[in-house]
Amino acid sequence: MVDKTDPATLQTASGIPAVKSMNELLVFESFEVNRLRELAKRVAEIAALPVQAKKAKLWEKHNGLKTSEPLIFIDPENGWNECIPADILMCRTPMARVWEMYLRKQIYWFEVLKDDKVIEPYFDVPHSFSDTGWGIELGRAGGGSGGSWKVIQAIKDYDDDFPKIQYPKIIIDWEESEKVLELADNVFGGILTVRRKTAWWWSLGMTRDFISLRGLEDFMCDMIEYPENVHKLMNLLCEGILDKLDLLQKNGFLALNTGGTYVGSGGFGFSDELPSPDYDPQKITAMDMWGFVESQETSSVSPEMYNEFVFPYHKRIAECFGLNCYGCCEGFDARWKYVKNLPRLRRVSVSPWAKWETMEELLGKGYIASIKPNPSHLALAAMNEDAARDEIKKALECSKNCVPELIMKDNNTLGKNPRNAARWVEIAREEIANL
Repeated sequence: MVDKTDPATLQTASGIPAVKSMNELLVFESFEVNRLRELAKRVAEIAALPVQAKKAKLWEKHNGLKTSEPLIFIDPENGWNECIPADILMCRTPMARVWEMYLRKQIYWFEVLKDDKVIEPYFDVPHSFSDTGWGIELGRAGGGSGGSWKVIQAIKDYDDDFPKIQYPKIIIDWEESEKVLELADNVFGGILTVRRKTAWWWSLGMTRDFISLRGLEDFMCDMIEYPENVHKLMNLLCEGILDKLDLLQKNGFLALNTGGTYVGSGGFGFSDELPSPDYDPQKITAMDMWGFVESQETSSVSPEMYNEFVFPYHKRIAECFGLNCYGCCEGFDARWKYVKNLPRLRRVSVSPWAKWETMEELLGKGYIASIKPNPSHLALAAMNEDAARDEIKKALECSKNCVPELIMKDNNTLGKNPRNAARWVEIAREEIANL
């Protein structure tokens, strides 16, 4: 259910910090407004260039499997802190700094990285909301300074603890949501189109949720020792997600993830197949959208165990969506005989741990091969260009009879040398031209 009165907010699924977590007063200083408008005008100028429409059309053809031209996208992720250091931001108010960083990224993608990302004339504002989770307190041990951590079991005993689990409840702070939208309108009105658009989830894969409740080691052992309990919990997680999805649809809270929205673990949503021809803009359904399931956490289990304990629930989720993406860091090839049965599957992650040589045979031109070269080459102060080039060559050679995209992500650092990101794109362009 949705609680429209409780004002509590947490970090949103889009990754934008929640307003209250920043002690935000929703009042910007005049110089901050001027700075944000200057940046927004530059974004609008870039978005109006003919090359953006050309890129958008290319992504649309790509997503429709109508071209084999490789596309390139890089998201430096944590490396953005090196591309655009916090100390160069001019705004001082917390939310103004978040918005300044967002606008600077759009400009940096176009002026410096020069990949195939489409810069659009929009500024999206999510709802201020929280998600109650599964009704049981989660815990971690360790994790300081970004280090490793271990789950503190919330479910120690299935019989005792299972009844405590509840479906997630979304809590929207409507007053704050409207204030942020109004603030964005006041700042960007007449320059960028301000839209209400909320990313309610990243992945709907469920195994991460399972592990957050039970722990990784026990999850692995339970598939052998307590298989009926694994199914019981996976079914509950699946039902909870479907319940939330139904609620979002009925209340008109979903927004299209077509166009320039990042979908799955790589690529953008431009499509002439979505939304459905008779869709209602006020009541978007999952069938108008891209879906995404993955199970990185089960990389070390057999394909048969993935098929038994995870795939049936992935399939139920995927059945709701118009087109689907599968996978992130797990290798797709070993479990492909099962994964290929996901309904309306279109984009498949080909991670560094997949056997790239299988792409032509398994994916061919029937699916997008979303290839993820290893980000470690970019983590050194002086990038090993020969190694990066050889890997790109291999990716292109293995996918020459496919529909490939080269996605660079998962960068924890750029070796304090942001030039590595742009140089990687240049090398990819060179090798595509050579091909």
